[in-house]
Amino acid sequence: MTTSPAEPVPAAATEEPPAAAEQAAAVEQAAAGDEAAPAAEAAPAPAGTAVVAPPTTDIVAGQGGVMTDEVGVVTGDLTLRTEVDGYDVTVRVQYKDADEWYTVTGAKAPLHDSKDADAIHAVVVGILNRPEG
Repeated sequence: MTTSPAEPVPAAATEEPPAAAEQAAAVEQAAAGDEAAPAAEAAPAPAGTAVVAPPTTDIVAGQGGVMTDEVGVVTGDLTLRTEVDGYDVTVRVQYKDADEWYTVTGAKAPLHDSKDADAIHAVVVGILNRPEG
């Protein structure tokens, strides 16, 4: 393949991104037992690696609200989030734009594949979202 001067070559194709090089050096230092970098500091994600946020949807609770483990029933405009931790899935809810998240009662389960979280989230939204009452 030839490249004309009018077609710039993407930087990723010609050199390693600086963040990836720094991360590789940190891994090599850690493997060698060198304590140059503090353990609490998290290395940035390699370029091109997407951090996937848990599926989140705004809903309106139906009559009777949504039962939670921590505070009982929550009602009104809510935000629903499905979290995956290893091989466990947990559905949480919060009042829309609030800080606190509550575990939906009965919404913890083992998970065989983290890809199933989106399907679980869609089912839970279908059950709990009742904007018509």
